Amino acid sequence: MEIETRTINGVKIAVANSSDIIISDVTSAIDFIATVSYETGCAAVILNKEAVSEEFFDLSTKIAGEILQKFVLYRMKLAVVGDFSVYSSKSLKDFIYECNKGNDLFFVADEAMAEEKLSALR
Repeated sequence: MEIETRTINGVKIAVANSSDIIISDVTSAIDFIATVSYETGCAAVILNKEAVSEEFFDLSTKIAGEILQKFVLYRMKLAVVGDFSVYSSKSLKDFIYECNKGNDLFFVADEAMAEEKLSALR
């Protein structure tokens, strides 16, 4: 995993890219949060969708809720970047829609949109 730090509108944002799955369960999510926080000091992170287990996007597993709860608990803002149109689940689409209306978790198409969302959260 490579982590780059950017400052957008005065907000430090970590950008993590990986071709391997980084987040697959609650433990790996906590490890990721700790790594980003320790290595960068950032409270906001952009992560590519490929680094998140496909089980996350199956809401019946309840993994998504458990993982996202940890990001909120540890005050780490998260933007996942990727193509979410490949999913046909209405409940997942509703979940993504609701997350994108909030202030903590975002599912966006590209890094520019992720930067915009996260840098607006001072």
